[in-house]
Amino acid sequence: MMMQGIRKASQGLLGKLVISLLFGVLILAFAIWGVGDIFRGYGRNEVAKVGKSEIGIEQMRTAYQNEIQNLIRQQRRQISPETARALGLDRQVLSRLLADATLDQTAKAMGLAVSDETIRNLIFDDQVFRDAAGKFSADRFNELLRTNGYTEQSYVAIQRQAVLRQELAEMITGGFTVPVALQEIGSRLRNEKRAVTFARMPASAAGEIAAPTEEQLKTFYNDRKIAFRAPEYRTASVLALTADTLADPAKVTEVDAKARYEAEKARFTTAETRTVQQIAFPNEEEAKAARAKIDGGETFDEIATERNVAFADLTLGTFTRAQIFDPAVRDAAFALEENAVSAPVKSAFGSVLLRVTKVEPQHVRPFEEVAEEVKAQVAASRASSQITDLHDKIEDERASAKPLAEIAKQFGIALRTAGPMSQAMAKPDGSKEAPLPGGDATLRGIFASDLGVDNEAIRLPQNGGYVWFDVSKIDPARDRPFEEVKAEVEQQWRADETASKLSAKARELVERLDKGESFDAVSASAGLTVETAADLGRQDQRPELPGNVVSQIFGTYAGKSGSAGGVDGGRILFKVDSATTAPFVRTTQEAENFVKALSGNIADDMLQQYVSRRQAELGVSVNEAAFRNATGGAQN
Repeated sequence: MMMQGIRKASQGLLGKLVISLLFGVLILAFAIWGVGDIFRGYGRNEVAKVGKSEIGIEQMRTAYQNEIQNLIRQQRRQISPETARALGLDRQVLSRLLADATLDQTAKAMGLAVSDETIRNLIFDDQVFRDAAGKFSADRFNELLRTNGYTEQSYVAIQRQAVLRQELAEMITGGFTVPVALQEIGSRLRNEKRAVTFARMPASAAGEIAAPTEEQLKTFYNDRKIAFRAPEYRTASVLALTADTLADPAKVTEVDAKARYEAEKARFTTAETRTVQQIAFPNEEEAKAARAKIDGGETFDEIATERNVAFADLTLGTFTRAQIFDPAVRDAAFALEENAVSAPVKSAFGSVLLRVTKVEPQHVRPFEEVAEEVKAQVAASRASSQITDLHDKIEDERASAKPLAEIAKQFGIALRTAGPMSQAMAKPDGSKEAPLPGGDATLRGIFASDLGVDNEAIRLPQNGGYVWFDVSKIDPARDRPFEEVKAEVEQQWRADETASKLSAKARELVERLDKGESFDAVSASAGLTVETAADLGRQDQRPELPGNVVSQIFGTYAGKSGSAGGVDGGRILFKVDSATTAPFVRTTQEAENFVKALSGNIADDMLQQYVSRRQAELGVSVNEAAFRNATGGAQN
């Protein structure tokens, strides 16, 4: 009706003037208040921009959710939105997307390209797209792309970009080698061992904590009221459509299972391993002379003793054939019988004699042992092909306003009631809600929705499934009065008082130790039991020495003392007795692996510096409001 009125009014001269004036005012208002962003292209749907490349909200949201799901699979626990942001995961994902966009623009500016043949070979060689006979399957390729939300064109474009980025990275960091001096420093930091004397100070060592007064507790409560606040709780119905929910291993025949087993037998095969010992010689002549002595009756161990090689230094390790990087050593070691000694071998680091002390032959787990596992895999693979069709049927039912409970019953899929739960997955009784299908994406969706809202399905990137949910109840966040949380307040007050007194007592004991008193005498005066730990590594975590204590130990000079928080509210008093580092032997497999890892880390730093320089040249801008929208951050 309004549009009809405007058209009617605009028929006359006066009406045309009025309408022109009205739209002129509106256009001016748009320009003043920023609605022009819509026309300029940099608006609410753009999270960031580097050079001419834009990163949209959906691109950011998808990448962020995938990263959280990867973290959940790695740690095998639920990751709340607060935890993900506290870890900086949102900024890490944005940084990676900006880096990718920077490399893409750089490759384009340099005129780099990837041939269609390269991409075709990359796809054909991918094991994921092969059938049971080990050949590329167009049907499997299209099925996997469809269930993961890709078209053939979009997948090829992604692969082309990935190859170009890799090639550009190789141009920048290729051929880099870590200097020997840096290898030795890194090895020293990595392999340093420490011996410590320590004593555990239980919470009771803090002494008697006088009962707090009502006024003390109320002051403590008022200063930390937010810590005792009840969060918002939500309850929701959740319907998950995944290969696991649809799979039925009982319907997989023995014939089909055996066919899959034969096609993937390598997955059930443990490669042959050999424990290899080595004696190195300065030249081939001395190696031949030693071999002649062995032929004359001397033993490998006697030769090692003559050359002052300690028994502990003889063994290189236990390896599969692929794990020995030196071809000459690899071929010689895997040609020997158990306990036999090789002829002189020209390794990459000189002439050596080898002995194989133990051979573990290749082992293939028989079909009977893995039959159930294989059937479950086949069933899941078949179920994946049903997901798209069933998703469409469920969406049709959702469009007709049918409740999730009825849809679940109609298609024989279990419906789960989740909650009441907070955004940290905590229940009102203090227990934890079981992980949700879809993880953080589902949790965020539940807390971003409202009662009666018809929510979009969440696509699960890891298996192509979907999750639907309906919020059924919302219990708002509230301040809990002092009387309701008095017991919790007193418990926290006592914990804080105990930690404070225990820390002060530990400082006194550390001062006495650093002044020269013996650890035994100081510990005895405090009623503590002395313990020792030897061969302690920087990354070690032991029941008696948690990770934070080990970090404190390695941050303390040898001969000095310190303390750190222990378990159950106690502390650990310690003295560093010694710090030792084994010589860096570059010929071992462990050293080779370490150098590769160190080279990779330094190469990554070099690439990051290059990307930062390019971003400074191209220009980077971030739309913080859109960024928070994409990652579920709090709005200002």
